[in-house]
Amino acid sequence: MTVTLNHTIVNATDKHASAAFLADVLGLAPPVSYGPFVVVQVGDTSLDFADDHAPEGFQRQHYAFLVSEEEFDAIWARIRARGLTFWADPYHHREGSINRNDGGRGLYWKDPNGHNLEIITVPYGGWR
Repeated sequence: MTVTLNHTIVNATDKHASAAFLADVLGLAPPVSYGPFVVVQVGDTSLDFADDHAPEGFQRQHYAFLVSEEEFDAIWARIRARGLTFWADPYHHREGSINRNDGGRGLYWKDPNGHNLEIITVPYGGWR
């Protein structure tokens, strides 16, 4: 049996703006509407953005994307062009830097809803 992640729901205060932000920064196809969701396709998995206006807010999540060296450069350039703050670490202590963990490169930034986004060129633990 092969198990793969098909989709996950990403809560947002504005699903259209949040989906467009992610697709633009990552250089992906524009989002499409599907029922109550706005969908960003990421490889074989989709991130399905849903509006969440609960008075107590929603839990911020972490989303990590494995990218090639060339994709990393392009995404990092779009992050800088947008004037977004980025960090080398998940706790946001090393602002304006990237990391070189596991022989690759990585960085973190926040989306408009406060979700912690990450790009890495080598998976945690290195290539097996």
